[in-house]
Amino acid sequence: MKLSAALAIFPALIAASPAALDTQTFTPPDPSTVQIMDVAYGGSGCPQGTVGTAISEDRTTMTLIFDEYVASLSPQTPVTENRKNCQINVELQYPGGFQYSVFSADYRGYAAVDQGVTGTIRSTYYFSGQTAQCSTEAVFEGPMDGDYLKHDEADNASIVWSPCGESGMLNINSQVRLTTSDRSKSGLLTTDSLDAKFTQEIYVQWRECSE
Repeated sequence: MKLSAALAIFPALIAASPAALDTQTFTPPDPSTVQIMDVAYGGSGCPQGTVGTAISEDRTTMTLIFDEYVASLSPQTPVTENRKNCQINVELQYPGGFQYSVFSADYRGYAAVDQGVTGTIRSTYYFSGQTAQCSTEAVFEGPMDGDYLKHDEADNASIVWSPCGESGMLNINSQVRLTTSDRSKSGLLTTDSLDAKFTQEIYVQWRECSE
């Protein structure tokens, strides 16, 4: 399944404005009862010790800052550097009788790619023990050089819901990749940060369990 991806290039340090989300036809759970309990990560783009992780005091917001999430391409660069990935696992505690889905997400980074080079950012969302998943993809065609904001937004057909009646582990598998048919070309593509707030930066919608 696919999510639609909207891509914009922004000057450094300009953040996304949260979008209003009103998809509920019932009262969602009390925000104080929804908490991020733990965050784990691993991958070629986020080896252990290379990601700064912070969870707010009220456990509703997490911020990840990546030090080594960089794909690079040049005549001198090993082909293994053309693609990097990161697996993020978020344990979220929420009340029984509810389930949730990720409605949209924002990623920020930097892209510098020559003409003839393609940069791709792909993210896949799924819950542990579930076969359903949804993916997003944004493509940069060179030449370009600038900071970016990648905003993914799900359509109704792509929404994947957490297990009903239990806390579910949200998995986010992302990758950055550079490709070209001309080995004389160069490129750089990074993911610098992922700010996750369950009422803001990673937008979430809720529904009551029907079971």
